[in-house]
Amino acid sequence: MTDHSAPSAHTSVPKIAIIGGGLTGLFTATLLERELAKRQESKVQITIFEKSRSVGRLATRYRTDEKTGNNWQWGFGAQCFTVKTDRFKQFIRPWLDNRLLQPWLAQVVHLTLANEDEQTPQIEPKEQWDTKHARYISTPKMTSWGRALADELQHTRIAFKTRVAPLHKAHFVEENSADSKTELFDEEGNSLGGFDWVICTAPNAQALELMADSGFTRQADITKPKMQACYTLMLGWDEVPQLPAIFTSQASVRWDVAYVNNSPLDRIFIEHQKPAHSALLPSVTIHARNDWSETHVDEDIETIKAQLLTAAKQALNWSAQTAPTQIDCHRWRYAATIVDDNKSLGILVDQRHQWIVSGDWCGHGNIESCYKIAAETVRAITEGM
Repeated sequence: MTDHSAPSAHTSVPKIAIIGGGLTGLFTATLLERELAKRQESKVQITIFEKSRSVGRLATRYRTDEKTGNNWQWGFGAQCFTVKTDRFKQFIRPWLDNRLLQPWLAQVVHLTLANEDEQTPQIEPKEQWDTKHARYISTPKMTSWGRALADELQHTRIAFKTRVAPLHKAHFVEENSADSKTELFDEEGNSLGGFDWVICTAPNAQALELMADSGFTRQADITKPKMQACYTLMLGWDEVPQLPAIFTSQASVRWDVAYVNNSPLDRIFIEHQKPAHSALLPSVTIHARNDWSETHVDEDIETIKAQLLTAAKQALNWSAQTAPTQIDCHRWRYAATIVDDNKSLGILVDQRHQWIVSGDWCGHGNIESCYKIAAETVRAITEGM
């Protein structure tokens, strides 16, 4: 279980602050605890500061039907993740063994919108996700893994609903001081404590603001990765018979995921066909294209929802009788990392201040990048210990 008690004042073990309780922050805390346990350092002092009331960026939204008590559920953040390295596969093994993480062997198609000559959208098989190149999901919700990671931390305190104020040069104490090197404050000016290492895992636009006046030696590098937004449309139906024919046995091809051509929409995911989701009411999550989302990122959310709903109707070809009864829309401002020439940035380390700026955007913006960046951060901290 997560230790929410305050850390003791004196210890030879570095006191470490992690700004951000997303997967990068949780992976970093987990790997730090494991590495220091190997060194028989039992008094680990790690604090995660998370501005929201929960952890993990694998966001899930759901609604409960009053009549049936069943849920519509949408994974409106990351839908799934791949595992391409042996180290990451070994890391996730415990959650595969207890079935919290499960492979998603989806049937994937291309979906082309109807035009003047075609009355219905065209569906063509693209691929079948298999066990060799599996995608994985967290069950029963995409948030479940983040919560499990937090609960399994033994020596980490998580401070929820805590916004860390931007760092300033005055907050840094020179190395020959007996005190910890950096004092953090919340937005009201209250001290959050002193720390030997500060790790910022926020999106790069937020990291840029947090470190702007701090004297961080790698400040200019924070702006190198470019981030794009993503709008997500969430649709639900009261029962399977009300679904448009494109989802049902009447469709020419059974599918779970559709890549959409020539549309503001990018991909469509059928939630109730995922592993361990059969009890859900019919739920469909639709991600808009990142370039389209970025172009419209500051527009009114209701206007965006109406535009995406029009595009979804054209893609899924519903009628008045088969229209969704549940409609919602979410905007992620920092959803996708654009990596030039397939080269990732890597973590940004300021050795003098012992500050690290990390996050999935320092890699390729995916969940395995969260793990790689966390492992890189732990090496940077522990190599000199």
